[in-house]
Amino acid sequence: MIDMPMIRRFLTQTALAALMLAPAAMQAQFGGPPPGPPRPAKEIAPEDLTGYWVSIVTEDWRWRMVTPPKGDYASVPLSPAGRKTADAWDPDKDIAAGNQCKAYGAAAVMRVPGRVHITWTDDNTLKVETDAGTQTRVFHFGGKPAANEAASWQGYSVASWDGLRPPPRRGGTPPPGGSLKVVTTNMKAGYLRKNGVPYSADAVLTEYYDRTNEPNGDSWLIVTTIVHDPANLNQDFVTSTHFRMEPDGSKWSPSACEAK
Repeated sequence: MIDMPMIRRFLTQTALAALMLAPAAMQAQFGGPPPGPPRPAKEIAPEDLTGYWVSIVTEDWRWRMVTPPKGDYASVPLSPAGRKTADAWDPDKDIAAGNQCKAYGAAAVMRVPGRVHITWTDDNTLKVETDAGTQTRVFHFGGKPAANEAASWQGYSVASWDGLRPPPRRGGTPPPGGSLKVVTTNMKAGYLRKNGVPYSADAVLTEYYDRTNEPNGDSWLIVTTIVHDPANLNQDFVTSTHFRMEPDGSKWSPSACEAK
């Protein structure tokens, strides 16, 4: 004789087991639900770079604090074409052509002594203003330049939070999480130094921004800059520039670009 209650219990238990296993089976077969949207760059920032910073010039004084004479391009790995361009530097021609800002483009402006002000304009856009030359750089997280966008002094900068990096050369302990990495293209041709040391419109600028917090309470911003420009350089030109945090913007003093 067939025990119908027992059969119903068996079928019910089998159906419940199948329902419990179905989500796992579907995830294995179809890869599960799609991931959610990426979290905003501001939210996941491993370090706070915002605020007012002043450059502290402890090296390359003769090339940064004054305009060096024509032909003084020591320590820059210029190619023969780059040296030829540098030797033809004429600041009066730059002034006449309205190109006083050629030494304040993205590849050089962080080396110009002065102050920078860093702020978030939205959750995925970081802005860097310089008082020297009154320039504004915009770092786009997840962005890419439009195909028909005109070249500019500051170009188009794509930003990302880079992986863990060793402590900067100055020392100190950077917060965990790594650096801000910025890659800039679409720049107008400009000068790596004020005396006409050139970079071309095809140059690619890569930067790493690291903040360190010192035992005495100082905070430093170290900007490692790598300029890749086969048109004018035999190898990449690498510099490290130091900024110390200031309490406020009371010393902020915007000035115009100078060609001499």
